[in-house]
Amino acid sequence: MNRKKFIQQSSLATAGILMSNYSFANLNNDFPVVRVPESQRKFKSPAVEKLITEIKGKIGNKEIAWLFENCFPNTLDTTVDFEIINGKPDTFVITGDIDAMWLRDSSAQVWPYLPLMKEDINLQELIKGVINRQVKCILKDPYANAFYKDETKVSEWKDDKTTMKPGIHERKWEIDSLCYPIRLAYGYWKETGDTSPFDADWKEAMRLIVKTFKEQQRLENNGPYKFERTTSWATDGVPLGGYGYPTKKIGLIHSMFRPSDDATVFPFNVPGNMFAVSVLWRLYSMIENLGLTSSILGKDIYGFLESFENIVGKYSVFNHPEYGRIIPYEINGFGSYNLMDDANIPSLLSLNYLGSIRAKDDANINTRRMILSENNPFFFKGKAAEGIGGPHVGMDYIWPMSIIMRGLTSNDDKEIKSCLDMLQKTHAGTGFMHESFHKDDATKFTRKWFAWANTLFGEFVWKVYKERPHLLN
Repeated sequence: MNRKKFIQQSSLATAGILMSNYSFANLNNDFPVVRVPESQRKFKSPAVEKLITEIKGKIGNKEIAWLFENCFPNTLDTTVDFEIINGKPDTFVITGDIDAMWLRDSSAQVWPYLPLMKEDINLQELIKGVINRQVKCILKDPYANAFYKDETKVSEWKDDKTTMKPGIHERKWEIDSLCYPIRLAYGYWKETGDTSPFDADWKEAMRLIVKTFKEQQRLENNGPYKFERTTSWATDGVPLGGYGYPTKKIGLIHSMFRPSDDATVFPFNVPGNMFAVSVLWRLYSMIENLGLTSSILGKDIYGFLESFENIVGKYSVFNHPEYGRIIPYEINGFGSYNLMDDANIPSLLSLNYLGSIRAKDDANINTRRMILSENNPFFFKGKAAEGIGGPHVGMDYIWPMSIIMRGLTSNDDKEIKSCLDMLQKTHAGTGFMHESFHKDDATKFTRKWFAWANTLFGEFVWKVYKERPHLLN
């Protein structure tokens, strides 16, 4: 994402720059209507509306209920474009204020709705459409992270030194871009039992994913991908001819960019590699169910995983002098470790949420302690809140996503309640989550319309409602 163009900082004093549908709430009044008017909503789900009504009626914290009503349906209200193309559902999902579809964001934005599909066949068709659209994107270019609906549109990034094509918004290679579509397909299948999206095109997309992962192990050469950009933003370009800093060829997958769309420091992004292991095993279970274990695709997946899982296990632990066994954020294979975390998911904080590590694993427990402390250079604590940020928007800016993820991955009532309280106090009267806010002043925030953070907040509140409803009173 181009921060120079898209990151908009707002404050209560400059509320006029906000979209008309997202005007600031008057903090002195009860909670005004800030959700998009029904007539302007992109997609309507009775199952979603039923859940909103239930939660609003049963929890005592009316501000959290109001936030849930605004945030949980935000992806459906504002970002989806659903139609039937060539007889198949097709759903294009923008991130919010950027008119492009990220493989990562689109998967994460609809993920919380999966349990509601059984009550709403149209919602199931919408999510099937996301899977179909993602297949088209992967077949167009497995190295691209973001795409346009108009496949003839030429990107503003057309001059990037990489293989740009019409229909591609940005071509930043990130491991998670190919992990998320597998996660979504698996989640859809587990909830519905429906295998109709997993046709020949889907199987070819899965083959391309495995092929791309193998290429980016770079065991024999640098592979077909490189990226350079003329920019003043240090995190938007890849050094050394577009291939990144040197690595030892140990079998991990290189990732030139992080889930934040920022360039990696060391090309082995550990949470991304761990995410790849977990989703590939899920993919293999789907292949087994489809009776394809003896196919070329089945053999490729299993053959890759046999060695790759062991490699990730070997290189994903660092012995910290204070915390013991922890998971580093990035490594280069030569013994250099980047000990930090970034709010964007997959993050180290999110690995248990993504099913990539057990919550009780000592490496997970120790890592959590480290990244939620001053020993993580991107953990910020101020007058407004505490949480993890990242270089994408700069120092002292906390991402609500990190506070949400902290709550989603906690089993401690006190910690979960603290996360709810911080989120309740830092929406700056807008009724929505933002990309980030200043640690000392939540009215200084970036991206007023960021659907992923909104929907993820809704997922968090729903989880607390089901498991610990007393925290919402």
